[in-house]
Amino acid sequence: MALSTPDSEPRLFSGPAPGLRLVVLVALAIVLMVFDHRDQHLARIRSYLAAALYPLQEAVDAPSTAGRWLTEKLTARDRLIEENAGLKRELLLERGQLQRMAALEAENARMRALLDSTAKVGDKALIAEILSVDMDRLRHRVVLNRGGRDGVFVGQAIIDARGVVGQVTRDRGNSSEALLITDPDHAVPVEIVRNGLRSIALGTGDLERLSLPFLARNSDVKAGDLLVSSGLGGSFPAGYPVATVQDVRGDSGEPFLVVTARPTAALDRIREVLLVQPPPAEVAAPPDDSPLPPPPPAASRSGQPAAPSPPAATTAPAPATSRPAAAPAAAPAAAPATPPAAGPEE
Repeated sequence: MALSTPDSEPRLFSGPAPGLRLVVLVALAIVLMVFDHRDQHLARIRSYLAAALYPLQEAVDAPSTAGRWLTEKLTARDRLIEENAGLKRELLLERGQLQRMAALEAENARMRALLDSTAKVGDKALIAEILSVDMDRLRHRVVLNRGGRDGVFVGQAIIDARGVVGQVTRDRGNSSEALLITDPDHAVPVEIVRNGLRSIALGTGDLERLSLPFLARNSDVKAGDLLVSSGLGGSFPAGYPVATVQDVRGDSGEPFLVVTARPTAALDRIREVLLVQPPPAEVAAPPDDSPLPPPPPAASRSGQPAAPSPPAATTAPAPATSRPAAAPAAAPAAAPATPPAAGPEE
């Protein structure tokens, strides 16, 4: 017995013309798309259908999601364990080096005490944040949130966790402007750690490159040498890393080498910097008998080293005695003629 007959099927899907049915369905689909595109009448229907099908989608995607979550957790745990072990090893090494650094610093202090020299370690630093960056081809400058009111001064050296960054060029009170070492107008006195050879590192306008154009062809410099600040000029304290030599070329006939170096500081990623504050210079205090030096110049001006006026100026603190002493110094030629004339009259 037939379950369906041509008479029992819907008239749209029955008949000898299947092409007609296809055309009708395509036309209906086009009408719905145009209707939905213009007036967005089917958007709410789609949202309802998506909400109704969301639990089904979650159920279908649950096994793969659970597998990915478990894999990430296990991987993250293993990675954290490995990083934790590596950090513990680094901490142990750093503590060992720190202990040695303390011993070396103490030895350095003793040696400098014997040589009666100033210390080069223990420089104080002020933390500053970068407010804006100007990385034009011919201008590498930054603006810091520290200024003269915080103790910042023009020419102050700036470093980060890896090395020298630049120096302050303008004080704005609450902020300051700094020039990076890669600026074409900047130069840093440096020396090679391996042999102590001194030179000058110039900015090139490239954040990844410095130039050392003043090294002769017979200079002992090679790729990988570390350049530190030499301290010459007084702008940068000595001993701070500046760059690492990358390439050394010596063209035939040229008197100087072509040396390029890469800055050790992360100039394109820095957010905080340190403003190095060198210790104040020790100025010798004047002795208590400081009033004694002025009388000899006064006596030399008058031309009379044994005149009674210098003792009077040193012994009598009254201002009246100092005023007559200044008159002969101002007019030494007329002073001798006036007292003899006054003496006989008296």
